[in-house]
Amino acid sequence: MKGTMFTAAVITMASGIAWAADDDLVKRANETFKPVPSMVPAVQGNPVTREKTELGRMLFFDPRLSASGILSCNSCHNLAMGGDDNLETSIGHGWQKGPRNSPTVLNSVFNAAQFWDGRAEDLRTQAKGPIQAGVEMAATPELVVAVLKSMPEYEQRFTTAFPGEAEAVTFDNVARAIEAFEATLITPASRFDQYLEGNANALNAQEKEGLRLFMDTGCSACHNGVNLGGQDYFPFGVVERPGSDILPETDKGRFAVTKTASDEYVFRAVPLRNVALTAPYFHTGKVWDLEQAVAIMGTSQLGKELSNDEVGAITAFLHTLTGEQPRVEMPMLPVSTTKTPRPEPLVRNSLEKDDAVERASPVR
Repeated sequence: MKGTMFTAAVITMASGIAWAADDDLVKRANETFKPVPSMVPAVQGNPVTREKTELGRMLFFDPRLSASGILSCNSCHNLAMGGDDNLETSIGHGWQKGPRNSPTVLNSVFNAAQFWDGRAEDLRTQAKGPIQAGVEMAATPELVVAVLKSMPEYEQRFTTAFPGEAEAVTFDNVARAIEAFEATLITPASRFDQYLEGNANALNAQEKEGLRLFMDTGCSACHNGVNLGGQDYFPFGVVERPGSDILPETDKGRFAVTKTASDEYVFRAVPLRNVALTAPYFHTGKVWDLEQAVAIMGTSQLGKELSNDEVGAITAFLHTLTGEQPRVEMPMLPVSTTKTPRPEPLVRNSLEKDDAVERASPVR
């Protein structure tokens, strides 16, 4: 009887210690991170209305906003693939490769600025960039407006979404509608969010150890807040610069925006929400394995050679950041008319040349 009582007392004491440790960890976590809200956040200067988000959804999927009529916002920010395209760098107009890895659009409304170098202050500014970039969608504001005005349904939807405006179909309003739609692309209710909200069983022992390491080793100094990143800029290679394949000398990051020497090789701290869905990693997209990315960040940013167990625990924690994915129905787009500008013919490109060489080669 005494042995049974002693065993029960030990178990109770151990449970109490475990509960206290859990309580301390979740308190520390709540001081550093915040759950993704379940409600769509407000967007400064651009009220998020049903009419505007519906229009934005259509524009997000419409390839006719590109010069070729092939590419849409969803091409590089695929909502079925974690909000990016899972490529090292995106393929744009004429099969050109972009210079940097495509960031996820999911939860991007929580970022302080957009793009790896923060050159866009908000989502509506960001939306204009790829549409006009020659290496991406290669269109012009004039072409976009002409395309949209050629379809009566689009004209009506713009008038409804932007009431009272003398000219509703404008390039600015295209960007505002896309921004409103992208503000709805949030992923709440991850297991980590549930843990922050008080469910101690939402994470297992390894994931909790990964969370503790994430905070204790210094990862959370850059990756914090709602989005676990996206709020500030830091040098890539604070302690030790990674190799030139991961950090090429030609891409100096935020320096291209500020022209300040101290901003060379400085990039926005990448948001880590849904990071398990968005390989490959870093602005070059050269690292395909999340554990490898964690190890690289340990040496380059923290000056710490993480053990295999530590890398495994932190990676396990990062997997708990995957939230409920937005359920987006593919829109039916307005039918082109005889007034709709025709797509720009694509010139011959390297892929076509490679295909021609392959066809001319003897069978192997």
